[in-house]
Amino acid sequence: MSDADSEPDQFDDADGGPDDGSLVEVIRAVGHEHVTAEHASTVELTTDDWLTPAGDCIVGVEADRTPRDFSTAFREACRDADATITATFAVGEPGATDVDIDAPAYIDEIAGRGDPDLRLLDDRSMVGRTSEYTDDERTIFVDADGAAADLDGDLVAALAAGAPVALRLEVEPAP
Repeated sequence: MSDADSEPDQFDDADGGPDDGSLVEVIRAVGHEHVTAEHASTVELTTDDWLTPAGDCIVGVEADRTPRDFSTAFREACRDADATITATFAVGEPGATDVDIDAPAYIDEIAGRGDPDLRLLDDRSMVGRTSEYTDDERTIFVDADGAAADLDGDLVAALAAGAPVALRLEVEPAP
């Protein structure tokens, strides 16, 4: 995993991360009884407080931030096609009010890349994609190595039971 174990304070600064040049954004949300995480090509968090069974890519609702809230530096770093964007899903126990991002009950990771066409301006939701689709303001990374369906089953079950989730997005600019 990343430097999370050695630098717990890095998560407190939503506009930046560790001193290695990476950029970090953290979004907090909660699971929902309709989380199934069955979508094979996308993963999504939304600010909506509801979810229908059809939303099989959505793994968190009531997100406290959206791409529009991300720092300008973070958004610009995401627009580099050679940048790596890692999404770490830290999930707490069902019934908890928050998740300790440094010691979550469940954790999983999806890595994608940036793209010059990422706008990162949506004010409702954010979507990571296995495809190269960038024609909306919600896309936060493309060409990912996984999607909602690839997340750990125990993590998904906790989200379906309403567990809190913290999504940590880290951009590693190209060398």
